[in-house]
Amino acid sequence: MVLVVYHLVIFWGSVAILTTSLLSFNMISGATWEVTGSDLLLGLGLAILYVEILRSTWTGVTSVINHTLSTLLFVCFAIEFVTVSIAANSTFFLLGLMSLIDAIAGFTITIVASRKDISL
Repeated sequence: MVLVVYHLVIFWGSVAILTTSLLSFNMISGATWEVTGSDLLLGLGLAILYVEILRSTWTGVTSVINHTLSTLLFVCFAIEFVTVSIAANSTFFLLGLMSLIDAIAGFTITIVASRKDISL
């Protein structure tokens, strides 16, 4: 989902939206915290990563499909990162890293959960 949102923002919008301040908050310390488009995309990516890790605890046929799709999504991130110039930035890299963590965590959690099911 984050990959789709990234493409909508970049290809229909502009790369500048990643660095443009979209929100600003005055902190108690007197500093101003400015939230950019990149920050929002990374926050959305972390929220989706949390949901995906929770979903990886489920066992069954759907979990195998979910892990396969997670791996394919990471492959798409990796290919796009090295072949598309607009995707060669830190935001896209970190979103791709979240995709890798999702794939690895999904397989790991499923293996551990299935071992516990077998030992019972």
